[in-house]
Amino acid sequence: MPDTTCHVSMSLDGFIAGPEQSLEQPLGARGMELHRWHLGDPRATAADAEASAWLGRPRGAYVMGRNMFGPVRGEWSEDWRGWWGDEPPYHAPVFVLTHHPHEPIEMAGGTTFHFVTAGFDAAYSRAVEAAGDRGVAIAGGASTVRQALAAGVVDELTLDIAPVLLGSGERIFDDDATFDFEPVEVLHSPLATHVKYRRIGR
Repeated sequence: MPDTTCHVSMSLDGFIAGPEQSLEQPLGARGMELHRWHLGDPRATAADAEASAWLGRPRGAYVMGRNMFGPVRGEWSEDWRGWWGDEPPYHAPVFVLTHHPHEPIEMAGGTTFHFVTAGFDAAYSRAVEAAGDRGVAIAGGASTVRQALAAGVVDELTLDIAPVLLGSGERIFDDDATFDFEPVEVLHSPLATHVKYRRIGR
């Protein structure tokens, strides 16, 4: 079966988003500092460009949490269509975990957001079926990544570790988590250390 991948930026103290996430601060307080390596910082290097290519490679389907899809909580009370404008970068089906049903949202460029209320396993199963031989990406946020790691479905995990301390926020590793990956490639720049891991035995 094609690989399931996950690629996230993380602070030195283990957070992939800061506290106080909101419409104005989608990644929480100081969360954008984790992403300077691919957002036009003049200190970015060829290593960052290569890691950006890892991040942007096409996948057949994606799984994400509702908090990553948008700031709306509880019942769907507004016509929110994601952070990414009329043409999101996915160009494939995206399965969004939520407790509240919502009709699919078709966007330009081939992205359709499907809303799954039956939990991570159901969303992942649908993503695998939709992806075919192009593989699945676990897009985030933190809770969704934790569920994917706990389920053992991630074959390749890439962490872009920024030289930033956030102090609090959203983490992808529980205190009792088991890390059964080994590093297979490392790139670095002043803005991030990019580590690609493979699950041991895969």
